[in-house]
Order: sequence, then structure tokens, then C-alpha cells
Amino acid sequence: MKIKVAAAEDNNLLADSIREKLDLFPKDIEYKYRAVNGEDLLKKLNADPSVDTILMDIEMPIMDGIEATQHVSRLFPQIKIIMLTVFDDEDKIFRSIQAGAMGYLLKDETPDKICNGIKEIMDGGAPMSPAIAAKSLRLLRNPNKLIQDENNEEYDLTKREIEVLNKLSLGLDYLEISEVLFISPFTVRKHIENIYRKLQVHNKMTAVKKAIQHKII
Repeated sequence: MKIKVAAAEDNNLLADSIREKLDLFPKDIEYKYRAVNGEDLLKKLNADPSVDTILMDIEMPIMDGIEATQHVSRLFPQIKIIMLTVFDDEDKIFRSIQAGAMGYLLKDETPDKICNGIKEIMDGGAPMSPAIAAKSLRLLRNPNKLIQDENNEEYDLTKREIEVLNKLSLGLDYLEISEVLFISPFTVRKHIENIYRKLQVHNKMTAVKKAIQHKII
């Protein structure tokens, strides 16, 4: 029997890419529908809850993926949720698992990896990208440090965002930051967008200056 999969993704290009990857496995996967945010997902699930697995983005407007995961886990406990995101921040991993996610894959995984992850979660497993699995183990060893770090951040910057901000202060560009931190340039761009939003600034120079003033870096 085919596994019925829905996706929650606000970016049209990424949503198309996810569907293209899933369409490579027509014998195993039936693509049900895509929601553009968490609120849209809940509406679609209320209309058609015949979904086995959801590939959930985190950063979405109106209702993000972590909040949506909380609602889906409560209202549709039979549905398995895999976070499919560009973010490998420890706090997002921690909050996603707390919300009810049972898997966590990065968007740059190969189609085979995503398909196998979907099969694994339906067999009772917990699919994770290798980098996410390693960070999850560190969280299990010392979860209190993460909570303490979050509470100490006036602007709620994540550990990864602070790392990116540090690299920006050293004059590194997107590509150089991606190489140093072993993440994609697209992920770097998303982190910088979040940094600007949280610090309420519009450029690198102001972001770095404000971070130094507030002893973030």
C-alpha cells in the first residue's frame, strides 16, 4: 500500500522540488497535497485527513511548522511528522521534537534519503540527517544548557544565528560562511534574514554593530 504524504512549505520552488523528489517513487508514495503554512495545513487536514506522513517546513508565515506540529500531533495523532527544513539549529531541533515531530531531515537530502525516511517513520523509526542526529545526542546529554542559553538571549537569536553573525563580523561572505559552518549558502541566507528580523536591522553593518553593543558577539 502506498504511503500518503502531504507537504507544508511556503516557498513555491522548494515545494515543487519536494514533489519532484517524491514523484520519483510512484510505487511507494502517493502525494496528497501541499499547504502553504500551518494554518492552511490544518484546514486541508480537516477536509481530508487521509494522510500518513507530513513533510513539515519550519519557517512559514501565519503559523510556523513547530506550532503546526503541536496542533497536528494533538488533533491527528495517527499522522507521522518529519521536519524537512534548512535549519539545523539545536533549539529548533529541540522544539520540533517537543512538539511531536518524529523525524528531522534537511532539505538538501537526496530523493532516496527522503523516501527512505518516509518509509522508516512509517515502520516506527525516527529518520534524521546525520548532522541532526549528532546534535540530538548532544541535546539529550545537556538539554538544560540549551534552555539557559535561549533565556539569556535578549533578541532570541539561536546558537547558529550567533555563529553566522560572528562570521559576518569577520567580513566573511555567504559562500565563505557556508564553507566554514558546513551549511549551504541558501541556509546562510535564511539565517541572515532571521538575524535582520530579530535585531530589527536592514544590513550587515548595523547588525554587527548592534550585536556588539548588546554583547551578543
